[in-house]
Amino acid sequence: MDALAGLLEGPRARGAFMIRACFEPPWSVRIEDRAPLTVMLMVRGEAWVLPDAAEPVLLRPGDLAIARGPDPYTCADDPGTPPQALILPGAECSYPDGRSLNGSMDLGVRSWGHRLDGSAVLLIGTYLWQGEVSGRLLDALPPLLTLTSEVWDCPLTPFLMEEIGRDEPGQEVVLDRLLDLLVIAALRAWFSRPEAEAPAWYRALADPVVGRVLRLVQDDPAHPWTVASLAVKAGVSRAALARRFTELVGEPPMTYLTGWRLALAADALRDTDDTLEAIARRVGYGSAFALSSAFKRVYGVSPQEHRGRAAEVRA
Repeated sequence: MDALAGLLEGPRARGAFMIRACFEPPWSVRIEDRAPLTVMLMVRGEAWVLPDAAEPVLLRPGDLAIARGPDPYTCADDPGTPPQALILPGAECSYPDGRSLNGSMDLGVRSWGHRLDGSAVLLIGTYLWQGEVSGRLLDALPPLLTLTSEVWDCPLTPFLMEEIGRDEPGQEVVLDRLLDLLVIAALRAWFSRPEAEAPAWYRALADPVVGRVLRLVQDDPAHPWTVASLAVKAGVSRAALARRFTELVGEPPMTYLTGWRLALAADALRDTDDTLEAIARRVGYGSAFALSSAFKRVYGVSPQEHRGRAAEVRA
């Protein structure tokens, strides 16, 4: 598996919140849902995305924005338009004063706003739960990234426009997979851009020494690696590897290895029914107890609690 493929394995929507938002000026929606990741694809018209702590961004037809939570932001026809609606956790909607919208802006199946033929139309997909997007991917992203139609062409837009309004058996799963595919396509395009702030370990893959070590660790996390054994594989001294790895990646080799193993374990707990013992062996821990101790120290919850929360999301 190449490094980018490993990173992009992260998005796995389950019952994601997806809507077609259709507006007529003046309009403004305040988003305070604390969702880990939200994708906005501009289909028609223009919209401003206004983060609280960053410069506003104007979206035109074909442009895409990805907002990383939990920080709030506003979408509007103009930066000066005051919010008319508030999006809260769990896809709850209210007026800014707290009164419920009570479905007053519903326009049919997964459509919301003023009118279906509104001058501004956005396709919005939101991952509602942290477990749906890997922490490694979230850490690699800025609070708000954008791709304009000048640097990428989204082939999914017509298909998304058609599918988002369907109400058929299994439609939720279809939309989840389409959202995952949209995010993967967008992030692959973004990571290829010179302005992309890729994580340190990703940039370090280009280094002939550290890149080789990273690939060894990523490809075979269960191997009993030590700094000494990795240094032999890389053809440098133990001290030289430790110094160079820490300088380029931002953490020592064994710290990175631990994080990688636990990230793989977290995904396995979420996506499989394998026993904790089997997962521990697969990611390089000698026993379920050893994995459980390390997992709780880093994630703050036990593996069983992590699995239970993932099951609640799927339910």
